[in-house]
Amino acid sequence: MEEPLALHPVKLYVYDLSKGMARRLSPLMLGKQLDGIWHTSIIVHKDEFFYGSGGISSCAPGGTLLGPPDTVVDLGNTEVTEEIFLEYLSSLGESVFRGESYNLFEHNCNTFSNEVAQFLTGKKIPSYITDLPSEVLATPFGQALRPLLDSIQIQPPGGNTFSRHNGQS
Repeated sequence: MEEPLALHPVKLYVYDLSKGMARRLSPLMLGKQLDGIWHTSIIVHKDEFFYGSGGISSCAPGGTLLGPPDTVVDLGNTEVTEEIFLEYLSSLGESVFRGESYNLFEHNCNTFSNEVAQFLTGKKIPSYITDLPSEVLATPFGQALRPLLDSIQIQPPGGNTFSRHNGQS
């Protein structure tokens, strides 16, 4: 009789990079309400994994200078082992999610979290997070600021850049 595969919980940590400022200022600046400027990461196998301009990084859950998340979303469980997951991350880090591929609007931490969530659980992250860039760019102010915002590179401080050798550097 085969051993049942172990199930590993998968969580999405959601941080508001604006620390509440988006909620207060977005109606004035954009003409619409935004609840936050979202940074996300995936928690699985007892580590937090995220993507920024430095590539894929990991740390203990809540271990970046962002502190504890504003919201935790339970994405379910995965049967993907830590070894397979780290191989998957390594391949992503060498291809689709290299640091130089980072773009604030089109290829960011939320794109990474969405991709990894689907790999692990078959579920996407909430659309209020993934739709935020298009919501901002649909406003005249967002369009006016796009050239400046496109040059912004975000890498949450804290954590270790992911490396192929042992999962972390």
